[in-house]
Amino acid sequence: MFMTILISVTKSTQLSNLTLFSGTFSHGFTYTGHPVACAIASESIKLYKERNLVEKVKRISPRFQDGLKAFSDSPIVGEVKFCISHKLLLRMLRTSSRNHRSVMQIRGLGAYFGAQCKKHGMVVRVAGDTIMMAPPFIISPQELISIYGKALKATEEKVREPKSKHKK
Repeated sequence: MFMTILISVTKSTQLSNLTLFSGTFSHGFTYTGHPVACAIASESIKLYKERNLVEKVKRISPRFQDGLKAFSDSPIVGEVKFCISHKLLLRMLRTSSRNHRSVMQIRGLGAYFGAQCKKHGMVVRVAGDTIMMAPPFIISPQELISIYGKALKATEEKVREPKSKHKK
């Protein structure tokens, strides 16, 4: 679903005049309490409960974490962190030195890793050289195993690449 968002700019004097008379500047978001957005949120919560997704995430997240801890052995991965709230969110920081946790000096490593994952049918979020994975809550254990394989394969391809190909 797509909803447009209205953004407006108010001059400082107009804002002052609004607050001068009432003492407050009341402002609401365009879709706060909108019936369509509320209906979608209500249905989402209903599905979470019907499919017992919170419990499923609690059961499957240890597998996700254990499988992806294999990245810790890679010479180009500095640290692997998991989101505390649901633990199906992964953040990996790419580094050049496992001891010093310094950022890797190969330009575009995050983008390379993201492209390799995409090549293997997997979508990840790349923010600089930080890679984030957040599989859907409905993921199966078999699909998790597939994720490990694809992501590890992409990492190993970069590790094996000759240093002469690395852009600095």
